[in-house]
Amino acid sequence: MPATVFRETDFADLCKRLAKKDPHIKSIIDQHGYPPVWSRKPSFETLVHIILEQQVSLASAKAALNKLKEKIGIVTTKKLLLLSDEELKACYFSRQKIVYARCLAQAIETGQLSIKKLEQLPDEEVRSTLTQIKGIGNWTVDVFLMMALHRTDLFPTGDIALINSVKHVKQLPSHTTKEEILELAEAWRPNRTVAAFVFWHAYIKRKNIKF
Repeated sequence: MPATVFRETDFADLCKRLAKKDPHIKSIIDQHGYPPVWSRKPSFETLVHIILEQQVSLASAKAALNKLKEKIGIVTTKKLLLLSDEELKACYFSRQKIVYARCLAQAIETGQLSIKKLEQLPDEEVRSTLTQIKGIGNWTVDVFLMMALHRTDLFPTGDIALINSVKHVKQLPSHTTKEEILELAEAWRPNRTVAAFVFWHAYIKRKNIKF
């Protein structure tokens, strides 16, 4: 059975529910308002964008995606596969991310991956399907599930900004492990995605990040 999803219409109610359970979440919402309902289309372009976001700033990844779109217009598997290494490097793709984007495009072209079918699968089947593709790990899958498929109960411990935000807001020691934070996040089930959005929102506001 597919996992539950959230919608823009019920997002604020889910935030309120979490705020009743967790005073730190309430304080973020009181100070900064509700987080945006970050949303991306479940598409090849979105997966390329998330690959570009791996271990770099959101602004850098967005600049690379925009450069690619300037080059080829609508981002499709066929158009990307026609580009040379030099052309992709000119779009700010690293050598590694050139390989990852091509592997993803080839998986779709050969029928190994259908993004449309992912929408109907439970979270763990989406994960097992996507992680078979070179360059796609748990963090990339988590972001896709949260922002493209709007699944309600993800908490990506591989996201440094999220982990740092939880530590900062809850005043946890710097040596607090990801496992300990994941245990703490159990209190936010079945809406850990919504909690993550709130803590990302706090981080972005505190750091005054523009993207």
